Order: sequence, then C-alpha cells, then structure tokens
Amino acid sequence: MKETPICLIGATGFVGRHLIHRLARDGHPCRLLVRRPERHRDLRLIPGLDVRGVDPFDPDALAGHLAGCGTLVNLVGILNETGADTFERVHVELVARLIAAAQAAGVGRFLQMSALNADATGGASRYLRSKGAGEDLAHAEGGRTMAVTSFQPSVIFGRGDHFFNRFASLLRVSPGLFPLACPQARFAPLYVGDLVAAMTGALDDPATHGRRYPLCGPRAFTLQELVEYTAATIGRRTRVIGLDERLSRLQAQLFEHLPGKPFTLDNYLSLQTPSVCAEDGLAALGVQATDITAVVPEYLAWRRT
Repeated sequence: MKETPICLIGATGFVGRHLIHRLARDGHPCRLLVRRPERHRDLRLIPGLDVRGVDPFDPDALAGHLAGCGTLVNLVGILNETGADTFERVHVELVARLIAAAQAAGVGRFLQMSALNADATGGASRYLRSKGAGEDLAHAEGGRTMAVTSFQPSVIFGRGDHFFNRFASLLRVSPGLFPLACPQARFAPLYVGDLVAAMTGALDDPATHGRRYPLCGPRAFTLQELVEYTAATIGRRTRVIGLDERLSRLQAQLFEHLPGKPFTLDNYLSLQTPSVCAEDGLAALGVQATDITAVVPEYLAWRRT
C-alpha cells in the first residue's frame, strides 16, 4: 500500500494537517488536491506530499489527478453555508463527483469523513441531514466498486482546533460575563490524534470495509462545562450564563447575520441532539480514547492571562 499514493481532498484544515503529518510519518506518499495551491506552500515541506490544484467539481480533472492512487480520503465539510457552497453541494453533490472520478480512475479504497448524528432523513439540522446523505451515497454508490469506511466524530479537539481555541479567544475578551446558547448541549470531545490513529489504522484493515464508526472521547460534558473548563484552563474568572431555549434560538437568529456567521439557526438545531456515542467506535478500531485534561492545557497554555 505504501507504494501507492493516498489522495486527500479537504485536507488543508485542522484534521487534514494532522492526518497528512501522520501519513507522511508512516511512509505513505500523499497527493493533496486543493483549489488554490498557492495558499498552502508550507505543506510542500512535508516529505512525500504532492500538492495539486484542481476544481473539485470538474470530474475529468478529478479523475486525472486520482489516476494511480489507491485510496481517496474525503475530509471536505462546512458548518455553515456561504454563497454557492451549500450543504447539499458540498456534502452530497461533491461526494457524487468524487465517487464517479474515483471509479473512473480505478481507486479501490474510500475513506469518508461524516459527523456524529449524521442522518439523511432524521437529522436535526440541514447540516446533519446533508452529512448523512453524503455518507449514505459513499457507501451505496462508492461501495459498488470501492471498499468504503466512514467516520462519525463528535466535536474534535487538539492543537489548532476550532473549539477550545475559539472559546478561549472569546473568553479573553469577555467582560467577566459570558452568555452561552444551548448550555446543556452534550459532547464527548474526540482527540484529533485518536481520530487520525483510527483512520490510518483502518486503511489496510479489511474488517473496516463497509463500516461506519461513531467516534467519541472517554467522557461526556455539557457545553457549559466545557466552556467553564476552558475559562479555568486559561485563568479567566468568567461567569458563564446559560441561556434558555428561547434566548438561545434568538441568539442564533441574530448571529447568523453577522460576518463569519459565528452561530446560526442550523447550528442551534444541530445542538439539540447530544453528540455522544451509543457504541465505542474507537475501541473497535483498537484506539484508546484520550481525555481533554491530557492535551488541552498544553496547547492553551499560551492563552493564560
């Protein structure tokens, strides 16, 4: 397998960078497909990484770049819609394009990043429904010619994350009071190193073919508990005030019109379903879950006040 390149798309973000470094460390040659390669020149320093520019919605171009690859890893995902990048286009239509291109190029393995609670028909939000539809498509259509495995993580943490780091930034500028929407939303935070170990371990394991793995950390927390933990970790004496359902929904309706859409109604709807696992996918993949206390204080240390 290590002679054949692994092709990754959507891998310039938080999870992707951790995964690429792990694959490179393990000796896997990787081919990274991006829209604008000039924005990611730093990645060219990673041994064995071939960075190529491509329009991900151009099937012929995709098939050309996938030629010679044994595995395709799809990490593309958005939390909010922006312009033409709708949930349907990014999470479903793109998966269909990737499958067609991979099949045309003779790719035999497909790893799909989904989300915990992704469900095409029963998902609480459009995000979760589109993620579920994309995952179903990967298994149904992709599974006709490829060995497909999908991963359904809870919120992911680790150096460079967009969860603890984001709340740390907000807490640093808060005036001592921090109003929090959906304070009782539940998560089982998953360490990015454990996610990467699960994905790389599944690469050459036939037992994972056709499987969907819910992935969680060892403990579940409410959102309020996680924000209070973040405040304590960075040394901020901040009172976190949980908003009730009406005010949480109102905050979402207001914030989704702000630049960057920090919180949307669709985000609010996603939070109505607990992001905790009913089964231990990490254990099934032979990975021991890492607790937040073993990692978060290390990378938030520079944010201490």
